[in-house]
Amino acid sequence: MRHGMVGSGNKPGFRKGASLLVTGALVLTLAACSNEVGENEPLDAYSAEEIFARGEYVLENNRRTEASLRYFREVERIYPYTDWARRAIVMQAYAQHRAGDYEEARATAQRFLDQYPGDPDAAWAAYIIALTYYDQIEDVGRDQGLTFQALQHLRIVIEQYPNTEYARSAVLKFDLAFDRLAAKEMEIGRYYLRRGNYQAAINRFRVVVEEFQTTTHTPEALHRLVESYLALGLRQEAQTAAAILGYNFRSNPFYQDSFDLLTAAGLSDQASGTSWLVDIYRQTVRGDWL
Repeated sequence: MRHGMVGSGNKPGFRKGASLLVTGALVLTLAACSNEVGENEPLDAYSAEEIFARGEYVLENNRRTEASLRYFREVERIYPYTDWARRAIVMQAYAQHRAGDYEEARATAQRFLDQYPGDPDAAWAAYIIALTYYDQIEDVGRDQGLTFQALQHLRIVIEQYPNTEYARSAVLKFDLAFDRLAAKEMEIGRYYLRRGNYQAAINRFRVVVEEFQTTTHTPEALHRLVESYLALGLRQEAQTAAAILGYNFRSNPFYQDSFDLLTAAGLSDQASGTSWLVDIYRQTVRGDWL
């Protein structure tokens, strides 16, 4: 069975594949009886497929993670070294992730990857590991350590499993997480700017321009550089930042704000001087920057 994403949510869902669909009779049996066998009832009398199917049924219909985990673990115990046991491992990781047991899900998914690195479900296991970090990313005002971890593991999915649905989803999440890091730099930069600590603010906005240039925060970062440099009396730097902004984002409202600031100071948005921004401007003109 292949498992994929449902909709645009962060968590993978079920996608019933033809290769491992349980028989219609088994589905009817599961629906007619109680959703799960007794808590202490031995499962040795059931086939691996039956136990696995019970675990899926309970997880999807009752969303009882612990109950479903019991079935998947029993598949491993009773039928080790089988395809069902292998699939039961990644299903445990999926169930744990969906329940918010991120450390357990991560460990289980990594165990699957260690044992079956070439398995078709390896991409899914790697994606689950990435999600255990991505789904814990806090608001931008907090430490972004988990964002770095999410980016690292999303990149693994993208680079090692490029032709999978998980890679396509990972690309979208990577861009969102990357944007979040830029937002953090902007937040700190604005903090320094409001308090008149212009050099510290410039250092943060420079990071956005140099390292997060493809994010949505680049226009504002350039405008804040114009503000900061003008406040310090560094006119050439302010003009160059505005020139970059105008070249790449002329229709952006932040460009108009920068243009107004320069006009009020009797300046134009022309690159000049020898600062680091001049190098950025030259790259932009050559088309190498964006």
